Amino acid sequence: MTVIIPKNLTSGKELVIISKEEYESLVSLREVYEFNATPSQKKTLKAARKNQKIGKVLNLNELKQNLGFTN
Repeated sequence: MTVIIPKNLTSGKELVIISKEEYESLVSLREVYEFNATPSQKKTLKAARKNQKIGKVLNLNELKQNLGFTN
C-alpha cells in the first residue's frame, strides 16, 4: 500500500510512504543500474564525444563495410 501525504501538511513537499519491502526493491534496482566509470573509461568517452561532435564517426553500415562484412 502506498500513501501520499499532501504538500500542505509537509512544508510544501509531497511525500510518499511505501512499505519497507517496496523501498528495498527500489534501492536494489538503483544498485543494478548504477555505473561508476573509471578514469580511463571517462577519457575514452570524452574522446568519443569529441569525435562525434566533429563528425568523425561511422554508422553501422559503414563499419560493416570497413570490416569486410556483407549484408
